[in-house]
Amino acid sequence: MVQNITGSFQLMKSLNRSLVLNIIRKEEAISRTDIAKKANLTPPTVSTIVSELLETGIIREFKIGESKGGRKPILLSINYNNYFVIGVDVGTEEVRAGLTNLNAEILATKKQKLATGMTKNEFVTILEHLIRSLLENEKVDKTKVIGIGIGMHGIVDHEKGISIYAPHFGFENIPLKDKIENVFDIPVTVENDARSLALAELWFGNGRDAQNLVCINVGDGIGAGIILNGQLFHGKHNIAGEFGHMIVDLNGRQCTCGSYGCLHTVASGIRIKERVTQEITIGRRTIIPDLVDGKKEEITGATVHEAAKRGDAFAVEVLDEAGRFLGIGITNLINFMNPDKIIVGGGVSKAGDFIMAPLKETVKKRAMTTDAKSTEITVSELAAQGTMIGAVTLVLKQLYDRS
Repeated sequence: MVQNITGSFQLMKSLNRSLVLNIIRKEEAISRTDIAKKANLTPPTVSTIVSELLETGIIREFKIGESKGGRKPILLSINYNNYFVIGVDVGTEEVRAGLTNLNAEILATKKQKLATGMTKNEFVTILEHLIRSLLENEKVDKTKVIGIGIGMHGIVDHEKGISIYAPHFGFENIPLKDKIENVFDIPVTVENDARSLALAELWFGNGRDAQNLVCINVGDGIGAGIILNGQLFHGKHNIAGEFGHMIVDLNGRQCTCGSYGCLHTVASGIRIKERVTQEITIGRRTIIPDLVDGKKEEITGATVHEAAKRGDAFAVEVLDEAGRFLGIGITNLINFMNPDKIIVGGGVSKAGDFIMAPLKETVKKRAMTTDAKSTEITVSELAAQGTMIGAVTLVLKQLYDRS
């Protein structure tokens, strides 16, 4: 456990204080009297909580409100720039870390490539280095950092902060929370990357109006974050949302998980790169090699997208196929869960209509009912920063929303 965690953050984390903070956050400017009504708390209780929060500097007296007779009320707002959060997005090829204010507005970022074959200790050292660099470069007093959120690929025990299995690295059972907390004396929250992205969409993105949604992260791998009744759904063993391992082809290729025909084997960024490289090797005509000066190892999903934009028939074919397989998987989700909305994020989603058009067409053909066929499917508006913002939101949720 951390022995020197910021005292003011501990103060803020009680249920009533979080309730009051969240009301102020949502209303943007509100009086003590109106807080008491919305929170169903007595005015003296609200007054005490507000005084404590003013003392920490997390809220401020904002402006004089309109009076309905008598003395004009003083309004309160969140002092977003008085404290900070660090969010870390652990991808399969690089780590991104960002410093934000209490409204998840990014103030600075750092990133570092991940070496193939690194050890667990080397991986943790990279995280420590990025976090330390942010603090030092931005000259941030770490007592002003209320938490560090980490969005980690693979299976995560979010309660203990352990990376149970990171398949791309071959790592098991890394106690990330304990290791990072012991170095920085700042509270750490660890979550799966797709669930982090889903939380970011719920709070700051296209999911703000939804109570039940699925956010699909399509990059080198494929994962999903599930929001049910406004809360992240983890499942009994923290594997809810392993969308990439939904089987879509009984006779398909073997997946990294050991099974066969998983969605990951036909629609992931890794599969797109594999297919393109293999077909170029056997002589497939395409402009893709020209875009990387003949260096096949440098082909990425972005390369294929660029070729498609230039009218390359093979690139269009590859993205179309990936989109149709994703559409099959999403149709299964819609028929099974009937969510309000599906949000698609991650690197592959940047291919726009080359992926999204065949995806939506497949859903319209295969979903069960007229309403199911009309399920809203949209692209994440948070772009490449989505998982990082999600990691920040993990911390903000503890501050504002203790439900």
